[in-house]
Amino acid sequence: CRGKSREYLILVSFPHTLFSSPLLFPQGEDNFTYCPATGLAKGNEHMEFAGWAFPFPGVFLMEEFISEDEESEIVELMDQDDWKPSQSGRKKQDYGPKVNFKKQRLKAGSFTGLPSFSKKIVAQMKACSVLGGFLPVEQCNLDYMPGRGSAIDPHFDDWWLWGERLVSLNLLSKTVLSMSCDSEDSIQLFHTFSKENRELSPPGSFAQTSACKNSGEEGINSILSPRLVPSKEVTVAIHLPRRSLVVLYGDARYKWKHAIYRKHIEHRRICVTFRELSAEFSAGGRHEELGKELLEIALSFQGRPV
Repeated sequence: CRGKSREYLILVSFPHTLFSSPLLFPQGEDNFTYCPATGLAKGNEHMEFAGWAFPFPGVFLMEEFISEDEESEIVELMDQDDWKPSQSGRKKQDYGPKVNFKKQRLKAGSFTGLPSFSKKIVAQMKACSVLGGFLPVEQCNLDYMPGRGSAIDPHFDDWWLWGERLVSLNLLSKTVLSMSCDSEDSIQLFHTFSKENRELSPPGSFAQTSACKNSGEEGINSILSPRLVPSKEVTVAIHLPRRSLVVLYGDARYKWKHAIYRKHIEHRRICVTFRELSAEFSAGGRHEELGKELLEIALSFQGRPV
């Protein structure tokens, strides 16, 4: 989701996104890396923010969400249907209602539901704490290949129709999800360092016990003062292993754009993204009845690509 080193305003006509904004970073130059075990974005070594970190809320990552055999079966079933050309060197298969996001119009159209092979995937999602009550109404499969220059520019997914949680299953090869922010706000960084194999983590409410944070911090007597940096100077790499499931919600959904650089597509990669309905189409919302109709179709799991 990112472009070239100059600043451009790129209007992207993705079927389920808003438009992207000025590109401030050359491809692949993320200066922080997200640690899923601590929830911290940590400054990359040999870069300006090395030794600094900040909490990056709104990301859930589960490795090995499905097995190799399950992955092979899913991809084989996908390849039995046609892949349609999409933007930026990608190919796609859509399972969802017909939507005009600009005019905010929606109808079932030729939508016949999510594919049968997704029924098991959706059932497995129930084991994830952040996906309680998640009912997908749309599925989009995207096929990335390095030979086609596949990528996707920084963008927000639409939030008139789609709800808070964006769920993606990463198949066939690893990649990097790059996060960027256009906000005029500043980010407060905290210094981290190693001392006798210990890592000092930022103080406060977001300190967590995990594999990325060693315990026993007594004896460390000093913490450098926090550092404020403009949000626009920060990009965060979220490494997505093969067969991993990632969920974006909260700030990661609404304040940070997500992208995939061309340089991070090394082999064929398939992204399977599931979206839920927004409050407007859910219980008590203005379009509750239409939402119920779409969910009933979606969760029949009898669909073919539209």
